[in-house]
Amino acid sequence: MPQLSLLTPLGDLTLSEEDGAIVSLDWGRVAAQQPTAVLRDAAEQLQDYFDGKRRHFQIPVAPHGTAFQRRVWAALQQIPPGQTRSYRDLARAVASGARAVGQANGKNPIPIIIPCHRVVAADGSIGGYSGHDGIATKSFLLDLERRELLP
Repeated sequence: MPQLSLLTPLGDLTLSEEDGAIVSLDWGRVAAQQPTAVLRDAAEQLQDYFDGKRRHFQIPVAPHGTAFQRRVWAALQQIPPGQTRSYRDLARAVASGARAVGQANGKNPIPIIIPCHRVVAADGSIGGYSGHDGIATKSFLLDLERRELLP
């Protein structure tokens, strides 16, 4: 499987591609890099995102998961940058329960690009985050997006 690593403000990230689409984004670096046009484009878009030059990704994604998980992940992509939705809001959008949505959210194989960090607790508190460094990473991403919305 072709992979490409990049250095970001969150540390090293590795993108993986199958059949012309990104299937995962993982924390860490791989030794064997196989850059493809899709991986290079995704890496460039991620760098632009971290540099505040991009708010939306135009990257083909094909996350592996159940039909329900893919439905939740598609709903995540509808949350605008700089905004959040509660697990309850997302559950309503996919006609399910908040706990099931939370579990699907936590299994998102393409964080940041599929913005699971934009989901918070019903009371507006930040909730959890299964990505590297947990809540610190989630806070960083939310702050980055909010900062970019300022005039």
